Amino acid sequence: MQTTWEAEIAQLLTELSDSQDELFAILAKKRSMLLASDHAGLTSLFPAEERLLEKMKACATKRETLLIRARKEGMPSQSIASLSNALPASRRGDLPERIVQANARTRLLQNQSITNWIVIQRTLIHLSQMLEIIATGGRLQPTYGEGEPVNASGSLVDRAA
Repeated sequence: MQTTWEAEIAQLLTELSDSQDELFAILAKKRSMLLASDHAGLTSLFPAEERLLEKMKACATKRETLLIRARKEGMPSQSIASLSNALPASRRGDLPERIVQANARTRLLQNQSITNWIVIQRTLIHLSQMLEIIATGGRLQPTYGEGEPVNASGSLVDRAA
């Protein structure tokens, strides 16, 4: 029975690693397309993202199924790491290292996702500012006061100061 656990955990980790590799590639493409404002390219990524989402959902389902089965059999079921650690040392093989690697790659993917999110936020701020310039005709609008003119002069711009 122990060999089955080891093989199933190894298969899950292989599928997860493959999915992570795909996600690294998609995030890199997306980041370069965002920086280049390649809207058509971003749109073309949707099918690949959908396929990857299904693969990742399958990994999550498989993980949950393994942990439920482990709980029913009286084995540790808090995580794949705890289940792997419950196997005899002679049968664990490289599972502990692969689990650590998968966790580290997950953190790296989170960082890359945040990077893409920041690029998108900066783009949205820029677009918002451009829309405001277009909407106001480039004239500054007063923030406070009723109809008071905006004092747009300053010592760095005007020689009069």
